[in-house]
Amino acid sequence: MATEILMPALSPTMEEGTLAKWLVKEGDAVKSGDILAEIETDKATMEFEAVDEGVVGRILIAEGTAGVKVNTPIAVLVEEGESAGAAPAKPAAAAAPAQAASAPAGSAPAAPAPAASVTAQAPSVSGGARVIASPLARRLAKEKGIDIAALTGSGPHGRIVKADVEAAGTAATAAAPATPAAAAPAPAPVAAGPSAGMVAKLYEGRAYEEITLDGMRKTIAARLTEAKQTIPHFYLRREVQLDALMKFRGELNAGLESRGVKLSVNDFIIKACAVALQDVPDANAVWAGDRIFRMKASDVAVAVAIEGGLFTPVLKDADKKTLSTLSAEMKDLAQRARTRKLAPQEYQGGSFAISNLGMFGIDNFDAVINPPHGAILAVGAGVKKPVVKADGTIGVATVMSMTLSVDHRVIDGALGAELLKAIIGYLENPVAMLA
Repeated sequence: MATEILMPALSPTMEEGTLAKWLVKEGDAVKSGDILAEIETDKATMEFEAVDEGVVGRILIAEGTAGVKVNTPIAVLVEEGESAGAAPAKPAAAAAPAQAASAPAGSAPAAPAPAASVTAQAPSVSGGARVIASPLARRLAKEKGIDIAALTGSGPHGRIVKADVEAAGTAATAAAPATPAAAAPAPAPVAAGPSAGMVAKLYEGRAYEEITLDGMRKTIAARLTEAKQTIPHFYLRREVQLDALMKFRGELNAGLESRGVKLSVNDFIIKACAVALQDVPDANAVWAGDRIFRMKASDVAVAVAIEGGLFTPVLKDADKKTLSTLSAEMKDLAQRARTRKLAPQEYQGGSFAISNLGMFGIDNFDAVINPPHGAILAVGAGVKKPVVKADGTIGVATVMSMTLSVDHRVIDGALGAELLKAIIGYLENPVAMLA
């Protein structure tokens, strides 16, 4: 009997994806664990494994198709010896999105950048154990309100098949029907503002190139719109003198040179934030809808710019790691972020984030909180400035501006000020963060 292969949810937040590439063709025999396709999510391209054995009867979604919703049938698997004609007819291919409008003469749309693969498998777990079932059995169980994890499979390798679900449904006919689950809320629009048609009319007669939003850009737009519309931001600004840190960094790097380690100022900022979150535990928190989660570990996210967007890889337990360990881990995460090789668990989570634009010469700026984080630290460039010393004389110091953007639902003003004071204290006395 033909069974449908559905578009998988390869991350907790995935609602749709691009079927980047088929690795099988119609007529190919597959077994559980074989790689069927590469699925592009909003952040990475991930390999999709087969759960069932059979023959690819029909491919329903052509490779390169974007915006395929999770749980949409993408192919049909038939049993050995079964005719592919038993599979549903292939739907008409969707028209490819327009690449440009009123573009200057001679211009051509840019080819999409290749994305790196990260091995992943569609989730199917219950209580920590993987449940092996055919797609048809899963669909029938969902329709009948049957917990598929409670069934015993009669198929190959204990796989749960249609007959097992039907038998369970017959035995439970006297039971009250399950209460239907509430419909999931519709995703927020990408952004408020005029429609594409209105904007096109406004610029009628002017040459422009139309850029179709990819999954990453759509996600960034939606999340930043959500952040600014729903999070009550407030901002705390301080300056930090870096001369002691620069001197200490130079001494450490001289000693670490033989190991090939070179610490950056950003490494010290990560460590200072992580330790400060332990000193001010009430600020190490995230917003969870109708409650606050106060985190135990200091999991610090750091914004990394990539072509077409950004990642915020998370350095877990950053307060417990040495500067050299943080430096090596950050370099690895940043490199893999730029090639889109990060796994979802490497860029999701954390309670606090750092966005450093100082390396681009930006003196100061206000960063947007990445929900559900409680705060984000915007770091500017270190510049030479005249300062008044403790003895009242005028001197020159390397001064860096910092702005802490805070979610007022999670952190009040005085608590945010306490956190920022602790961060600056460690940066101005860097030896203390290693104690």
